[in-house]
Amino acid sequence: MTLDTGMEKKLTSAEISAMRRSYGDDGLETLPADPLVAFSQWLHEAHENPLIIEANAMVLTTADHEGNLSSRTVLLKDVSQHGFTFFSNYSSRKGLAIHSQPQVTLLFPWYAQERQVIINGIAQQISRSETEEYFATRPWNSQIGAWASRQSAPLESRTELEERWKSAAEKWPEGSVVPTPPLWGGYRVMPTEIEFWQGRYSRLHDRLRYERSRTYDHNVGYDEGNLDTSKEEWELKRYYP
Repeated sequence: MTLDTGMEKKLTSAEISAMRRSYGDDGLETLPADPLVAFSQWLHEAHENPLIIEANAMVLTTADHEGNLSSRTVLLKDVSQHGFTFFSNYSSRKGLAIHSQPQVTLLFPWYAQERQVIINGIAQQISRSETEEYFATRPWNSQIGAWASRQSAPLESRTELEERWKSAAEKWPEGSVVPTPPLWGGYRVMPTEIEFWQGRYSRLHDRLRYERSRTYDHNVGYDEGNLDTSKEEWELKRYYP
C-alpha cells in the first residue's frame, strides 16, 4: 500500500486551539426514573433532527486482554429493557476483545443537539435465532458484504475485497436466500451506568448519571432473563461538568 506524501493544507496550532463554540441555555433539570425511557426520548429527538446523520450511530470502545483500547462506530439496531443491541463479526477485533473482556462503553455523540449519552455495560452475544432473524431483514448487498469481509484481518488490496464480494454474489444471487455467516451475529450491551450530558453556557454543562445498584461479577456474569431495567434499582446522580 502506497502513501501520498504530498503537501496538504493544515490548520495551525493556534487555529486548532481557538476552535470553540458557546452552548445554549436549555438545561437538563430532571429525567424519568427509568433510564431506558429517557434514552428512547433522546433517541427519538435525535432521529427527528435533520442535522443529525444516523442518530443510531454509536462509538463502541473495547479493551483486549492486554488492556489495549480500541474504538469504532457501529449502529444501534435495538434497544429494550435488556439493553442495547448491535451486530458484527465475532472474529473481528471488537469481537475478540469482547470475548476476553466484556466490559464496554457506548457513546452517542449528538453534536447538533449539544448532547451525548455514555453507556458503560457488559456485552454478551445474543441467541443465534435472534441473529438469523435480523440478518434476514438486511439488504441483499449488506448480506453479501458480511460474507465478503474477513473483518479486521489484513487485506492486500481493495481488489481482493471486491473479488470476494463478487464471488459471494455469484454464489447467492440477488433474490436468493443468503444464510447467516457462522461468525457473524449480535451483541447486547446490558448497562451498568448511563450518563446524559447536555451542553450549557460558560461550560457549566449538565451531567446526570444513572447508576445500577447491582454490581457485576465477571465470574458469574448477568442473567439476561432477569435483567430488566424497569425492575432494577437505579440511582440518578448529578456530577460536576
